[in-house]
Amino acid sequence: MTQKNIFSSVACILVFSCCSTVQAQNVDRPTEAVAGSAVAGTVNPLPMISHPLQISSGDLLDLNVFDTPDLSGKFRVDERGEIAVPLAGMIQVSGLTAEQVARAVELRLRQVDILKDPHVSVTVLEFATQGVTVMGEVKNPGVYPLLGARSLLDLISAAGGVTQKAGKTVTITHRDDVNNPIVAHIEGAPGQSAGMNIDIQPRDTIVVSRAGIVYVTGDVHRPGGFVLENHDQLTVLQAIALAEGTSKTAALGKAKIIHTTAAGRTEVPVSLKKIIASNEPDRTLYDGDILFVPSSGPKSTLQSMAQILPAAAGAAIYRVP
Repeated sequence: MTQKNIFSSVACILVFSCCSTVQAQNVDRPTEAVAGSAVAGTVNPLPMISHPLQISSGDLLDLNVFDTPDLSGKFRVDERGEIAVPLAGMIQVSGLTAEQVARAVELRLRQVDILKDPHVSVTVLEFATQGVTVMGEVKNPGVYPLLGARSLLDLISAAGGVTQKAGKTVTITHRDDVNNPIVAHIEGAPGQSAGMNIDIQPRDTIVVSRAGIVYVTGDVHRPGGFVLENHDQLTVLQAIALAEGTSKTAALGKAKIIHTTAAGRTEVPVSLKKIIASNEPDRTLYDGDILFVPSSGPKSTLQSMAQILPAAAGAAIYRVP
């Protein structure tokens, strides 16, 4: 059996081994909470949390007085936290919920003898100061209005879901308690820990982490970037296995690793032939590393870093099943 046939067999074994390793370990820590499933842009919403939101200056209210359109309308809460209701005057609403505002307006209408038995409903059309900032590896980062009670995954869904480069860690920081952020862990399988939820408050900041990625380019069956799900490193053979092995024309003795450090990029020669033969230890790849496997043709083996980097930058990103 030739070395390339041996390598293909090892690659198949490593695909199974590596995929099992990537899925295997998910240890709960006291500082973490499991949020649900949100992989590659797909978010499975959890039950909505029922906590009332308080009204503040700048919010827009839709006030409806039953059978009395002259008293109904849309009212913007002023800088003093008040709204001006026709005939009833200024009513303090800051710090109240929509239901409490409705009761306060009913009370005022009775007190000034405008209506004997008023029925008022209030809907908050805009929460001017109660948006939530969603950042990191989401498709549409930005500030999203918190219109009613919402869960963590509701906000991630509003931001278009997570990107292919997203990690499993999400950090939620409350504006009034920035020193004690909540670290949530997004599960990979739909429905896991669906009973767990994260309470999102007005003016929270949500940051979806970025997973590590190792790139494999050149003469392999499936070149691309491979997301490091539960660990921050792979070996060369594991990376080749995820790329479904090398082609028959691959120059196994002339591969190279491109490391990216604070000082710049460096090339490290690596012999897949010697690693398979156990004449050289399997090397470790870290986040951002590029493993290039050239073809046996003379032009391919002489490819420079300037030619390899664009191929890695445009590579498809794969999440390990």
